[in-house]
Amino acid sequence: MDQAVDKRTMAAAATPLSESEKNAIIGGVLLSMLLAALDQTIIAPAMPTIARALGHAEYLPWMVTAYLLTATAVAPLYGKISDVYGRRPTVYAAVLIFLAGSLVSAMAPNMLVLVIGRAIQGAGGGGLFALAQTVIGDLVPPRERARYAAWISGTWAVASIAGPLLGGTFAEHLHWSLIFWINIPLGLAAMAIINKPLKKLPIAAKHHRIDGLGAALLVIATALLLLALNWGGSTYAWLSREILGLVAGSAVFWALFAQRLMRAAEPLISLEVLGNPIVLAGALSMFLLQAANIGASVYLPVYLQTVIGLSVSESGMAMLGLLLGTVAGAATSGRLIPRFVHYKRIAMIGITLAIVSIGLLSAVAGHASLLEVEILTTLIGLGSGTTFPVATVSVQNAVDRTHLGVATGVLTFLRTLGGALGVALLGAVALGYGLPLSAEGSQTHIQLTSALPFVMIFITAGITLVLALVALMLMPEKALRGRDETAASLLAE
Repeated sequence: MDQAVDKRTMAAAATPLSESEKNAIIGGVLLSMLLAALDQTIIAPAMPTIARALGHAEYLPWMVTAYLLTATAVAPLYGKISDVYGRRPTVYAAVLIFLAGSLVSAMAPNMLVLVIGRAIQGAGGGGLFALAQTVIGDLVPPRERARYAAWISGTWAVASIAGPLLGGTFAEHLHWSLIFWINIPLGLAAMAIINKPLKKLPIAAKHHRIDGLGAALLVIATALLLLALNWGGSTYAWLSREILGLVAGSAVFWALFAQRLMRAAEPLISLEVLGNPIVLAGALSMFLLQAANIGASVYLPVYLQTVIGLSVSESGMAMLGLLLGTVAGAATSGRLIPRFVHYKRIAMIGITLAIVSIGLLSAVAGHASLLEVEILTTLIGLGSGTTFPVATVSVQNAVDRTHLGVATGVLTFLRTLGGALGVALLGAVALGYGLPLSAEGSQTHIQLTSALPFVMIFITAGITLVLALVALMLMPEKALRGRDETAASLLAE
């Protein structure tokens, strides 16, 4: 079996990919990633219609929670699986699982089946997030890889804008199930695009296996933690037995997972990867950055509606500054990284800009004009966007090819987990200062006498950005490999 894998690897290495084949693969995996990203944003405007059609509206939040749980928990698993069995079968498996979940959701006769379908979707979608960056890492050397980060950020921006528009249109004028049916032709198109060229990617790790027990412990620990973050402060009080029990249970399984990493002959996440200071600092900075960004973006529309006085649709349009600023920041950073020896400074300057901007926003929150808010949120997005390419490229450049999938999976996992933690953290701040919001940031006719809750939300997000800057400052820099060094490393393996 190992000899057969070796032959496939050598054959793949002997038939290099052309530029058109590389572009086809990148386009295909980004299309797959767009599907997963869309399904995080397209569902919200259709939820009232779905509740009227299927009933049991009290379970609507589970459509979001189920997807988040499975998508976050499986991200590190896909990285390891793709390192062992190759990118093509793993990408195909993720797409097919996602499409199976879409089919179940589209045909759901009741809310329970729909929630199950969403959980299946997340199990596939979580892999697509990690695998898109991993495949790009296979195709492009680190020195040139940063410019593709703008494509990834652009994919998220398109999903953030197009998702709510499509979801609202389908639910209001056609049928809510179309938000799931649309995934089928797009997913099949992505598979067709990447089918032939992806065969040429070699399998990185030729003599390894998956730690099933470690994978189960990681999934359970993550699921319990995410349930606590999602329910805390909304469904249950933070100090309730339910939330404390979930946190305690999660801590137990994290401890068991850590023990398994130390004792397993081949752990799910290599200790070599976990012990790499660049991976640790880069992933931590991304975790903290997402906690600030996602948390603030959840409460920014509420601020725009309750303090600035915008309607729901107007507040959605006002978010474009933050989204487009993030894409512009990532694109700028991606173009600059190959030109700088100390490329880490690009992200450090960017985060500093974001910290100053969110600090100014907190200072003027009570009396700011819409123009001032738009300028400041655009600068926040521009500054924070510079970090995504730097962190991703640094982490991928720090490990060899055999651990590329695992390292990228860890980064994706902590990025998603950071977003969930940020929403919970800022939700606790909001509740503490009298802003009655659920974990998803939904609100009903909130009446405020001052902007103090939002001032504290923005200050907390700013402190989190400061911690992200500290983590980035502590991250060692390693010279980025170019085409020659990448080719040499492949031959060495």
